[in-house]
Amino acid sequence: MNGESQQTTSSRALVWIGLFASLFGMLMIRWIIPRLFPGPQSPQSVLTREVGHYCLAASLLLLVRFGEKRSLRTIGIGTSAWWKSLLWGLATFVICMAAALVLAKLTHYTGGEAGKAFEQLPTWLVTLTVLRAGIVEEICYRGYAMERLKELSGSKMLAFVLPLVIFGVGHWTGGWANIVIALVLGGILAGFYLWRRDLIANILGHFLVDFTANVLPRLLR
Repeated sequence: MNGESQQTTSSRALVWIGLFASLFGMLMIRWIIPRLFPGPQSPQSVLTREVGHYCLAASLLLLVRFGEKRSLRTIGIGTSAWWKSLLWGLATFVICMAAALVLAKLTHYTGGEAGKAFEQLPTWLVTLTVLRAGIVEEICYRGYAMERLKELSGSKMLAFVLPLVIFGVGHWTGGWANIVIALVLGGILAGFYLWRRDLIANILGHFLVDFTANVLPRLLR
């Protein structure tokens, strides 16, 4: 009995560690990197930041499989057939892209200073960044955070709202308009995840939105 209790306590502690990493890990990396690379944003600092983000996502996946000893299905990976994930991912992309275009028009969003700096990066690095946004942000803020918050609190509302607020505020570098856009699109993605529990579809939809907005215009030019 004591062994089972200790195992439960240990597993819960790992979940809390994973939850903290999923909610605040990306923000911490974004705070640390500018202090390692003072001055204007450079390709080297951005690449280091992106590698850190990818490592964060990999660490969460390893935590689920080998720390918590659970299936990745518990964070929405492998819960649906690939073709369903593809179709729902495309549907999510269309909805999010339409919302983004309307909001960008209403808020006169142009990217701000962060957007101008982003424009100076090479295309391969921008592509790596938008791919990271789709993969890492969905693993952190949707798959892991929403599932584990719902499990710990029993509240779907808390699981929806808390990661969404942190996700939205995390876009402060693009100004208030970017926060609004992130909150609305993040809300669509979070709502879709609560409905379908298909993280692959979320990743695909998220990636396609960022790819269309940031990489496709470069390729067409």
